Amino acid sequence: MAEIEKLNSVPTMITFLSSLLQRVAESNDIQRKLEPQKVSVFHGLTQPTISIQTYLERIFKYANCSPSCFVVAYVYLDRFTQRQPLLPINSYNVHRLLITSVMISAKFMDDMYYNNAYYAKIGGINITEMNFLEVDFLFGLGFHLNVTPNTFHTYCSYLQREMLLLQPPLNVVISDSNPSLIMGKSSMIIHSCFNDDESTSHQQQQQQQQQQQQQLAV
Repeated sequence: MAEIEKLNSVPTMITFLSSLLQRVAESNDIQRKLEPQKVSVFHGLTQPTISIQTYLERIFKYANCSPSCFVVAYVYLDRFTQRQPLLPINSYNVHRLLITSVMISAKFMDDMYYNNAYYAKIGGINITEMNFLEVDFLFGLGFHLNVTPNTFHTYCSYLQREMLLLQPPLNVVISDSNPSLIMGKSSMIIHSCFNDDESTSHQQQQQQQQQQQQQLAV
């Protein structure tokens, strides 16, 4: 019952997204022992104790950005790993990459968004580090921030595969010719499960932001 309530309160997209990222991170944790991988500002000295899903849920709760931002953030993560093959997503960098990609996505996509200091607080890092992460991520992307509707919908169409993979009765095989983020060498395509209230008015968004900001300050 608790799990059902949890899925009702958090978009299913977050569950699928975190599941896929968890598998990618675990795969690259193994691969990093076999192949050289670059250490960057996104790497922590130890693996964070907070899970990827809990971290994404925290971002979703307090950032108050549109659900579309998580799709675009995932596109950015894919582009980043494609351009930085020696920096695949693993357990040591996934959290910082996530908070940075969502923040940049919100700035690019939404009319209203929080500043770097607020995102730093959400992510559990200081403002100086947040600023460095933003700059490094943008240069890592080559400032390629635009996401066309076709690209967006292409990415959306593939998280459905992740949804099917999470259902035990179904056996879904993703061939090597299909996009995936495994080892950070291919595209990671996702399908987002949005709430019906994605088109929230500006006034409602502002009220929600004030409430979330007060909660985070407690």
